[in-house]
Amino acid sequence: MSGFRSLSSGLRALQPAAFGADPSGERLARIRRSPHFKDGVFQNPGGTARTRPSGSMVDFAKVFFDKEQRPRRAPTGTIPVHATTLADIAKPPATGLRLTWMGHSSVLAEIDGHRVLFDPVWGERCSPFSFAGPKRLHPAPLPLAALGPVDVVVISHDHYDHLDLPSIKALAGTDTVFAVPLGVGSHLEHWGVSADRLRELDWHESTRIGGLTLTATPARHFCGRGLRNTQHTLWASWSVAGDEHRIYHSGDTGYFDGFKEIGAQHGPFDATMIQIGAYSDFWPDIHMTPEEGMRAHLDLQGGRPHGAMMPIHWGTFNLATHAWAEPGEWTLAAGEAVGQPVAVPVPGQPFEPGGELPGRPWWRDVSLPLTREWPVPELAPNVAHGAEAEALDLVEES
Repeated sequence: MSGFRSLSSGLRALQPAAFGADPSGERLARIRRSPHFKDGVFQNPGGTARTRPSGSMVDFAKVFFDKEQRPRRAPTGTIPVHATTLADIAKPPATGLRLTWMGHSSVLAEIDGHRVLFDPVWGERCSPFSFAGPKRLHPAPLPLAALGPVDVVVISHDHYDHLDLPSIKALAGTDTVFAVPLGVGSHLEHWGVSADRLRELDWHESTRIGGLTLTATPARHFCGRGLRNTQHTLWASWSVAGDEHRIYHSGDTGYFDGFKEIGAQHGPFDATMIQIGAYSDFWPDIHMTPEEGMRAHLDLQGGRPHGAMMPIHWGTFNLATHAWAEPGEWTLAAGEAVGQPVAVPVPGQPFEPGGELPGRPWWRDVSLPLTREWPVPELAPNVAHGAEAEALDLVEES
């Protein structure tokens, strides 16, 4: 048996550092005490979610290698990037709230005098290896070191396109605090983040950092970085509330009824950052289409258009078989159908949700045209009537 233990230890030593570390000790004991942990794994709201592609590999291969659709999965030219400068983000936002989408799910939120960085991914690939895996389609708008001090880094879950080893190692050398779902702290400690800088939360738990209240809220997804997917780290969406503003970051999630509860408890929100990319009929339970993402936003806002909705989790990496530009087009169509303002900045372009929103469909300059009917959500009749009345009131007041 000692020979087998030596072999096992040797194999662990050969694992890439990016695999991170499994929870152990008191952290693992706390995980096992979680009301959301059962039968050795974390459980999804709304029942079991399929985390592997449904259907046959033959069906998937037909879609993946389709000669007509495959060229649409990448831009035809250089993706425009706003070269964010310190001048863009040094002056406090006039409204007290400013968002800068850095690409994919990475967002700098400046809220009521505090700076929150969601899911920072500055690495070239979302992969444990530097030579393989999905590669960035556009550069980061600015070096991570040029971002300036950040009060808190928020991680939604431990997948490579949300928890990036190079980015975490760079931030480990600062004094920022990390807010992470239960179990994810094991990776960060393994990479050099001290335990006293970790705020590790289960769903519905909150932490106070400066003048902000951060709450880990449910999501419908899964976890895993290594060869074995132990489901021992939690995934989450996040509500962040300041003295004057509230924002929401979905992380990765499938659509579920829990958005209504999150909105009732923590909303309405001045801005939401909603995952609307990397969806597929092969994995419908764990990622949202733009139509579902818009429905989620409305649920979070009490059923009616409110605040600004910014689509995330698209444009930077090719992670599914849909057209590269499809999430942007579909989100605009969904927002127009229900009267919901949508912000679609180029990566690196700061904007204030309380002001004029970036709405130009910039991706059309570098993508093949898309012609299809987009499925869109519908407002309930009483909600739609109320929204029309509110719009009429605004016109009369102006």
